Amino acid sequence: MKREAAGFLIAGGVAYAADLALFVLLRPHLDPLSAKALAFLAGCTVAYLGNALGTYRRRSVHLREYGAFFGVNLAGAGVQLACLGASHYGLGLTSPLADTLSGLGVGMVLATCLRFWGTRTLVFGSAGSRG
Repeated sequence: MKREAAGFLIAGGVAYAADLALFVLLRPHLDPLSAKALAFLAGCTVAYLGNALGTYRRRSVHLREYGAFFGVNLAGAGVQLACLGASHYGLGLTSPLADTLSGLGVGMVLATCLRFWGTRTLVFGSAGSRG
């Protein structure tokens, strides 16, 4: 499981870098939500390919697996937003530092755990295995 977790984190790190770079490149030309949506889609694609071909060593990729992977990543994004919303609006912790810690700290850790579980169980586990 250590090799699996390490591969997952490496694929996620590369995907995060792709998401960030594309957002920075697109933002001057698009509104922020469009730029982020395209960057998120690209990051999900990079993470899926890294996990499918690297971490889980598939010989091919499948649209159904990608759809499940995208759903798991959307759920992870929801966890991050929920942490930010609970902290900012529920607890009244409204400073930029509090927002960063809740959304990118606590939220990212919880979302990564959900994504790891979902990726190994729902996408590449026995029920999600297509390759």
